[in-house]
Amino acid sequence: MAKIESLYGTTPVEIFESGLENIGEIQDVAVSVLWKDGSVTVGWSSVERENLVLLIMTLQEKLRRTLFDDLEL
Repeated sequence: MAKIESLYGTTPVEIFESGLENIGEIQDVAVSVLWKDGSVTVGWSSVERENLVLLIMTLQEKLRRTLFDDLEL
């Protein structure tokens, strides 16, 4: 059985950086999404290494753009 560890308080950047640093150790990916209505969707999937890297890079770029947009006056 998989060990579930809480990442409460961890930033998305920290999670993605950890994923890139430890990519060889990742077997599957679990994701949870908190929707505006308060509901949570959870799931997991096997993922090929190349697709995992693409996912992490895409999410990092989205975060950068969001942060940059927030800084514009």
